[in-house]
Amino acid sequence: MTPKKDHTESVRAARQLRHIRPVYAGGAALWAASAAWTGWEDPGSRQMWVSVFFLAIFTALLSVTSLWLWRQQSAGAGRPVHHAAPRRMAARRQVSA
Repeated sequence: MTPKKDHTESVRAARQLRHIRPVYAGGAALWAASAAWTGWEDPGSRQMWVSVFFLAIFTALLSVTSLWLWRQQSAGAGRPVHHAAPRRMAARRQVSA
């Protein structure tokens, strides 16, 4: 049986990765546009290769993040879901006179 701490840490890590995934996607899109622009203006230049390098890095980060989240989701499909207790106040009952 896995310790409860490991489960909490993996849930926290998954939440952080879900939040950072759009940043990686945006970085990949930005560097793809930059690589295309510099490749059009000055093919084979150092700036183009730097843009392609950063595009590869952000694409790899996005791929690894998505793969890890996909594996976490498929591995946790059989586990029961525990939700927090509802936060609404219990209705007050009035005693009839």
